[in-house]
This record gives sequence, structure tokens and C-alpha cells, in this order.
Amino acid sequence: MHNAGMNDHNSSSSGTSDESSDSSAPYARLTPECVLDAVDGVLMPTGRRTDGRMLALNSYENRVYQIGVEDEAPLVAKFYRPERWSDEAILEEHAFVADLAAREIPAVPALVLEGRSLHEHEGFRFALFERRGGRAPDIDRSETLEWIGRFIGRIHAVGAAQPYRARPSIDIQSYGYEPRTYLLEHDFVPANVRDAWQTAMGLALQGVEAAFERAGDVRQLRLHGDCHPSNVLWTDAGPHFVDFDDSRMGPAIQDLWLLLPGDRADASRALADLLAGYEDFCEFDPRELHLVEALRTLRLIHYSAWLARRWGDPAFPAAFPWFNTQRYWEERILELREQIGAMQEGPLWPV
Repeated sequence: MHNAGMNDHNSSSSGTSDESSDSSAPYARLTPECVLDAVDGVLMPTGRRTDGRMLALNSYENRVYQIGVEDEAPLVAKFYRPERWSDEAILEEHAFVADLAAREIPAVPALVLEGRSLHEHEGFRFALFERRGGRAPDIDRSETLEWIGRFIGRIHAVGAAQPYRARPSIDIQSYGYEPRTYLLEHDFVPANVRDAWQTAMGLALQGVEAAFERAGDVRQLRLHGDCHPSNVLWTDAGPHFVDFDDSRMGPAIQDLWLLLPGDRADASRALADLLAGYEDFCEFDPRELHLVEALRTLRLIHYSAWLARRWGDPAFPAAFPWFNTQRYWEERILELREQIGAMQEGPLWPV
């Protein structure tokens, strides 16, 4: 069992217009001066202004900066990747997170300034957030997992109240078949391993299909979507959840399995701890346990295609030099074969 908690795994296949595009250097015009002018344009009508300090934070899909503000705590500015999400999709996410925060669920909403949470400057859309610090949660502790589980249960109780309209779902087509087609049509898989990769991919997707059939018609709800430990920051007051950028519709288990360790026995114990807290606030359908390895498989496939789609952005070859090497694709074949076996093992618990 692999832990596919990959940072910045944030591409979607519907509700966005850049998935078939290899746009190069989308942030070339986003200079420090542009960033500070954009933020000042929003702050100055409220009587505030930046102090010239700017720190780039770790992000590849979007560009995120800590911005100093005169006589106040810094803010965080997120500049959305051009063309990835529609305005409607971004605003749906903002509304969802704002609803969570209003219910005292520890999520970090976009700030509403001059009546808006989404702003535009020189063709770039951006949002501002309060800076929230924290450390990685100690997910080896049962009480930590139960605490996180309680809040995920509360997030899902809100998420189930209404669906997204502009955001896509986590499904086999957009996370499996479409990424496979993209990688083949754009010649990312080397010719000498392509047959082996296609065979492993075909068997893996068959396993995913079978897992979804076993699970049946499970409930779809609004999710965090990328709830790995790096997106759960811990303080003495407990967890808070950041980066809902990949929020979409999907089964509840998607926000739980990313927090599980790699060993199957340890994963079973960790899931029990998460659900002990989760079910205080939201009912869990045990049929979704059939989907853990299937969703992990889809995430691995989707991740390769995400890197491929972004390869024209100069930040990606610099940050991921191991991608698209011979060794990379050989390892992906082995990974898919392992996932085929993991899906055949069945769920963590009897269903």
C-alpha cells in the first residue's frame, strides 16, 4: 500500500479549460511588482497597504505569497493558475469554506474585501487569506486522528447539504481514462515500455471499475478533496484545514484515506480512530471501504498526467527533474502492478 499524499496534486478534468493545453510560463508576467500592486489595489480602499515584504510559499499549481501589511499581521495571497478554474468554480469553493468557518469548523476562508472574495489584476485572479501557522499533525496518535476525524465529519455534514454546480467530481473517467489518453496522445510514455505500461494500466482500471461496482451507489458530497497531512495544520487548539483548491464532489472516504499510513494493519487501526471521531457528526457508509485502493490508484494515474500537463511551466522541470525519465515510467508500471494486487486483497475490514 502506497501513501499517495502528493502536494499540489491539483488538476481537474472538467470545470476547467486548461487540461488539454500545455501553456508555457503562465506566470511569466506575475512579477513581484505585479503581486504587490494587485494586493495594494484591494487593501488601499480599506485604509491599508502592503509594506513591500513578500515571501513565496510552496505551491506549484497556483502561486502563493505571504505579503507584509503595514502595522498588521501579514496576509497570504493566492494567484490562481490562469484558465484552470472558472470564476464560478472558485466562488463555489470560497462559499463552502466560508460556510465551514461560520459554523466554527477550523477552515481558512478567503477574505471578503469591498464585497468580493475573488479579485483580478492584469489578467490574474487572486484571493487573500489570513495567515494561519501550524505544524504537521502527529497522525501516529489515536487521539489526534480521532480529533481530525471529528472535524472531517463536520465538514462532510456541511458538504452533504448541497452539491457543487460548477466543480467536477472525483470519478474514473476524469482521474483514470482521460489521464491515460492524455499521456499516450502526447507521447510521454517511452516506446520501449509503452506496451507494458498500457497492459498494467488496463488491468488497474479494470480493478478500479470492479471496486466501484462492489461499493455500489455511494453518496457524493462536497469534499476537501486533497486532505493529506500537509493540508491539516496543528496548533495547541487542534487542527485546522487549509488549501481547499482541489475541493470537488466525491465519496467521503476520499478525505479519509489520504491520512492513512502505508502498512495495511496500521492503516486499519488509523481508520478506526478517524471513524471514531467522524461518526460523532456524520454517518459513514462501510461500502466505501471498497474504494480506498481504487481511489489511491486513480490518484497515482492522475498525478502522472498532472505533471505531464504542467511540463511546459518552467517551475515543473526544475522541481520534478525525475519526471518523464525511463526510470520514472518503469517505477509507475511496478506501482500499478502493486495496486492491482492491493485492489484484489479487498477492503481493510470486511464489508
